[in-house]
Amino acid sequence: MATYLITGGGGFIGSNIAMTLVARGDTVRILDNFSTGRRENLASIEKEIEIVEGDIRSMLTVERAMRGVEYVLHQAALPSVPRSIADPGTTNDVNVTGTLNVLNVAKEAGVRRVVLASSSSIYGNTEILPKHEGMPPSPLSPYAVSKLTCEYYAKVFHQLYSLEVVGLRYFNVFGRNQNPDSEYSAVIPKFCKAIIKNQRPVIYGDGLQSRDFTYVDNVVHANLLACSSPDAPGAVMNIAAGSRMTLNDLFLHLRKAFGSTIEPIYEPARKGDVRDSYADIALAKKVLGYSVVKNLEEGIVLTARHFEEVLRGTLS
Repeated sequence: MATYLITGGGGFIGSNIAMTLVARGDTVRILDNFSTGRRENLASIEKEIEIVEGDIRSMLTVERAMRGVEYVLHQAALPSVPRSIADPGTTNDVNVTGTLNVLNVAKEAGVRRVVLASSSSIYGNTEILPKHEGMPPSPLSPYAVSKLTCEYYAKVFHQLYSLEVVGLRYFNVFGRNQNPDSEYSAVIPKFCKAIIKNQRPVIYGDGLQSRDFTYVDNVVHANLLACSSPDAPGAVMNIAAGSRMTLNDLFLHLRKAFGSTIEPIYEPARKGDVRDSYADIALAKKVLGYSVVKNLEEGIVLTARHFEEVLRGTLS
C-alpha cells in the first residue's frame, strides 16, 4: 500500500486512476477545484478517499494536499485546444503555474515520484508518422505550448533537484467518465451524445484526419507503471494504442455500436487542430514495460455501453 495524491482527480482520467488505486487498497487523496472535474465521477469511491477542494494555482492549497504523500499523479490541467485559443492566459496560469507549484511543493515535501500528464499536441503537424519522442516539438496552440513548458520544467526539476519526475504524453484518451456536455468535449463523447439523441454530429474538416485513440485503461496502466519503473525518472514517453483511425471510421464504428444509421455534418476544419496523430510506443514498452491492455475496438464498445447507460435516461 502507498499514499497517492491525484491532482485533477475529479476529472476523466484522474477519476479512473483513483478507482483503480482504491480497488487495489492504496490510500488516495484528490485535489480538484471541480471547474472541469465532476464530483459524480468519484461517487462510487467517495467514502474511501480524501478530497481536498482547491486550485493548483494556490501554493498553500498544494502544500496542504501533498502532506504525507508518496506519489503525485499530476493530471490537473485546463484541457482543450479551442479553449486555449480563446483564452491563452488562463490556460497558461492553470497548466504552467499550477504545474510549477506542484513540482516546487513535491521537491520540498520529499515525495518519491511525480508522474506528469503531458500531451501529443506538443508534436504539432509532422510528415513523419508514427510520432516518436526524438522528434522536435512543434506546438500549434497555447494548450500545446503549456504542456511542452510543463515537460521542460519537469526535466529541470529532475536535473537540478533530483526530483523523480516522469512525463507521459497522452494521445486522444477516451472512455468512461468523459464529460459529453462541455462546450470543449472531446470528439468521442460528443459523437456518443449526438447519436443517442439522434442528432447529426459535426465533423470538422473532411473526416480523413486521423488520431491514435487510446482507451483510458491503457493510460491508467501507464501511470501506475510510471510510479514504480526504476528507469522512468527523467523520461518523457508516448502513451497510446500505437494505431490510428480516421474520424470518419471512428464515427462508423460508434454508429454501429449504437445501432444507428444517422449521418454526420461536415464543417470547416478548426484552427490549431493537428491533421494526423499516431504514436510510436516503443519507448514506453522499453522503459515502463507498458502494453496495450484494451485495444481501440474493445474501447469503443465499452465506451458506447457506458454512454448508453449514463445518457440514455437523461436525454430521452
